[in-house]
Amino acid sequence: MKKVWPLDTAVSFDPYFGDMNRDGDQGYEILPDGKVKLRLKAPFAKTVVIDMFGSEFPLEKVSDDMWEGTVDLGRGFKYFFLKIDGNDVLSPYLPIGYGCCRPMNFLDIPVPGEDEWGELIDIPHGGVTRRYFLSATTGKMEICLVYTPANFDQNKKYPVLYLQHGFGENETGWVYQGHVARIADKFLNEGKMEEMIIVMANGMTQAEGPERRFNLFIDVLLKDLIPFIEANYNVYTDKWHRAMAGLSMGSYQTSIITMSNPDLFGYAGVFSGFMSMSRFGNPEPHLDILNDAEKFNDSFKVFYRAMGTEDGHFQSFLNDDKMLEGKPLNITRELFSGGHDWTVWRRCIHSFLPMIFKD
Repeated sequence: MKKVWPLDTAVSFDPYFGDMNRDGDQGYEILPDGKVKLRLKAPFAKTVVIDMFGSEFPLEKVSDDMWEGTVDLGRGFKYFFLKIDGNDVLSPYLPIGYGCCRPMNFLDIPVPGEDEWGELIDIPHGGVTRRYFLSATTGKMEICLVYTPANFDQNKKYPVLYLQHGFGENETGWVYQGHVARIADKFLNEGKMEEMIIVMANGMTQAEGPERRFNLFIDVLLKDLIPFIEANYNVYTDKWHRAMAGLSMGSYQTSIITMSNPDLFGYAGVFSGFMSMSRFGNPEPHLDILNDAEKFNDSFKVFYRAMGTEDGHFQSFLNDDKMLEGKPLNITRELFSGGHDWTVWRRCIHSFLPMIFKD
């Protein structure tokens, strides 16, 4: 099996497994059947376990220092906790990403038929730029990442997709874990999507000061980020050239923002995929538009919902289905195999990108 190291889709990784001059006796190898061989040092340890959110895969002690094991984590992007004697440890010999509000080790095990989505191949590639903008909402500088296509021309106008991560992640998630830039590059090279700018911001933002108010992203996006992008990039400013999508927490932010502001957004993508959080008992005025099918259908050229069939939140998605039942709304719903994870979210964005900004 060809080795494909995540050199630029990990926050940190140096692939020297097998190079004995560089601690190369530690690391991992993805086998042809999708299983993973792991070899890690843990002197004096009594247990070394790969904990994938409750599913545990113990490694065996093979010498005084070394632990080994061949594990089947399944295909796709797999976060896990490395536990040594019950303590969380971040290994520098495995790829490092960011999720669950912390750096985490992960393995990205190719999915047949999807493995080429994230490959770095010889086609024109766009760029991802880190930008800083002052937020009047939070009272401090905020960060966003901006993808521009390979043939980006500052004299040409572009539509914009605002694309959000989930709880415990940040603006880097869609680039590192989601491979959105590479997916877009490949689509554009094949003529399967429209050229666009993709903006990814930190949806976990909060204000400084004694109150430390959370859940401010709605105002950050509408009052700070969109004006910043429109002042600094040559983009269209009408709703038919503006889209928003997000996963998990970002899906709920997308639902609230787009349905509360149908004059601003013409496309919405709700991945793993909350339209309502009614179980918390909070008012949800953004849902009112669902009772006016004519207004909803006139407001959105694409309203897309997608989720994994093994998602732990699947009952919430079924509750949204029930809420929509009998309403003549133009909503596309798609199911993918998988859980509440990046493997499913890659499938979501892979379906969504070619849908938007079509004439």
